[in-house]
Amino acid sequence: MKASEYFNNGYSCSESMIKWAIDEGLVSEELLPVATSFSGGMGVGCLCGAVAGAQMIIGVQFGRENKSGNDVIARAKAKELMQRFMEVHKATCCRVLTRGMEMGSPERKAHCTNMVEYCQKLVEELIQIEVIK
Repeated sequence: MKASEYFNNGYSCSESMIKWAIDEGLVSEELLPVATSFSGGMGVGCLCGAVAGAQMIIGVQFGRENKSGNDVIARAKAKELMQRFMEVHKATCCRVLTRGMEMGSPERKAHCTNMVEYCQKLVEELIQIEVIK
């Protein structure tokens, strides 16, 4: 998946999501620097950066005064993304998701690559669902 390629080539989890979305024409290039601060759970291990990046994409696609311009749709999509991520991974906190894995270890890199891939898949599905309706 494209987002994980970016992740495995130097971009952070949140940046990888946004870089992929830029390539797909889903968000503006101006969003990439914003994504940097969401990396590694906003630097302290809070919200998974891949989830944060996915939420930024959902916001651009469905948020108030944006492409589909409806905060109700944006919030519903945000909620669905969180629920689906939680069903599979049981948490959205970077610290919880990576507990016991050393920063920079191959184990953690592989684990986080899976988070990025899963978030890309969720975004693709959530956007496609809306287009079909």
